[in-house]
Amino acid sequence: MPSLNYFVKGLLSAAGVFVYVALISLFFSNTKDMFGSVPTPNMLIPMMMLLLFVFSAAVTGLLVFGGPVYLFLDNRKGEAVKLLSSTLFFLLVLVLLVILALLGI
Repeated sequence: MPSLNYFVKGLLSAAGVFVYVALISLFFSNTKDMFGSVPTPNMLIPMMMLLLFVFSAAVTGLLVFGGPVYLFLDNRKGEAVKLLSSTLFFLLVLVLLVILALLGI
């Protein structure tokens, strides 16, 4: 029965990544309304993008790899592989669902 527990934890981790990406996408789709028109040669725009990229890598890395690394360091390697596999599986399912939504299927 512990496998089901890791299956659910993987689903929750993937859902967390999905929600985070959806919020960032919502932010990007509304930047013009929030900030208005910004002159092109502004150095702050690429700086914000790179900082957000680094922050996003840290957040999603923690959501995907945090639990498995903890289990691995606790010498529960098999459980770490199960959790990482289930998280990646659910992320793939979410990617496929988004692709299907884009295609209108």
